[in-house]
Amino acid sequence: MADEGNPVGRATGLTAATDGTSEKPSALIIGGLGFIGRFLALHIHSNNLASEVRLVDKVLPQLAWLAPEFEEACSPSKFVQADASKEQSLARIFDRPDGKQWDYVFNCGGETRYSQEDEVYKLRSLQLSEVAGREAARRNVKAFIEVSTGMVYKPDQTPRKESDKTKPWMKMAKYKLMAEEELSKIPGLNLVILRLPHVYGDYDSKYVGTALSLARVYQHLEKELKWLWTKELRVHTVHVTDAAKALWLAAEWYDQGKSGWEEKTWGKIPIFNIVDHGDTSQGTIEKIIGQVFNIPTGFQGQMISTFARLNLDRVVDDVNDEILSPWADILAEKGITRPGPLSPFMEKELLKDMDLSLDGSRFERITGMKYERERITKEEVERMIESYRRMNWWP
Repeated sequence: MADEGNPVGRATGLTAATDGTSEKPSALIIGGLGFIGRFLALHIHSNNLASEVRLVDKVLPQLAWLAPEFEEACSPSKFVQADASKEQSLARIFDRPDGKQWDYVFNCGGETRYSQEDEVYKLRSLQLSEVAGREAARRNVKAFIEVSTGMVYKPDQTPRKESDKTKPWMKMAKYKLMAEEELSKIPGLNLVILRLPHVYGDYDSKYVGTALSLARVYQHLEKELKWLWTKELRVHTVHVTDAAKALWLAAEWYDQGKSGWEEKTWGKIPIFNIVDHGDTSQGTIEKIIGQVFNIPTGFQGQMISTFARLNLDRVVDDVNDEILSPWADILAEKGITRPGPLSPFMEKELLKDMDLSLDGSRFERITGMKYERERITKEEVERMIESYRRMNWWP
């Protein structure tokens, strides 16, 4: 069960369809065992929003580090193991026993690791979106929700709007933008594109999870944790439960007629930024980490940051050499042999001096979206660490 503070336990959406007078929509989640996919499944399950749900993933549930609260939402009866980037998998993914088509398809799939070869993103992100999108159009799916990233925009501290210039600054984002463009060309695809910032929350192992693991090492070493660049660098965020809520809301909104969408001004394909109200910066994260771990924190001076900008590969390698051995030592001391997906390993792409800054007002204005977690807080970070402890990941 989700705890009382968790918004997945509250009914949300334009219409919750609780009176039984109209059949609830059916939902297919591609990448259904990923971080966002599993929380979307939990949101749907907790609020009884769908008549039927199917989760598709390459990874088996037994290998997906699923916490106990996902047991029903991600049960084996709802799961199909398949690679949605391969056309030969489509019948198993999309066919239903009653012969009906899925109402909503959510593409939460794609390669989420940083610093992979181009071919990996091409196959696992771009091709997956194209193959799934074409099939969804062929089957006349009512809403196809593509989960993309805010890293597709040209970086700027001023929050980027959906109409602003794109210039992806990560390989992952480059192929996500290509996927957006290819999906937009598919005739008859009822497409909505959602661009997300750093998604955090219980069991997160990406940006915030990596920062927390890094802080744990520096706490162990009794050393000051210093960030590169400046405290003003924007690293915008959204809580995973709000992201899940937004995905469902986007599908409902599209299915119910796209109320408020100004096609002449904004274009045919609805694109929305999904982001909390915290205007999260490196300074925000640095302050919270200092409080949670009770360690000195700060920022490197301009000279070191300038050196790092010119020698980022070397700097990242040096940091990883310094932290990975102590991390292994702490895990061993605590008897943790399977630390899950958590690691302090720093990716070069993640350390770029680039603002991730999004303006999410369009989605809120048009759909009435209300964020339950308006900003990342010390309490939310402590909840994350507690979730790691429950899974025996945290040293």
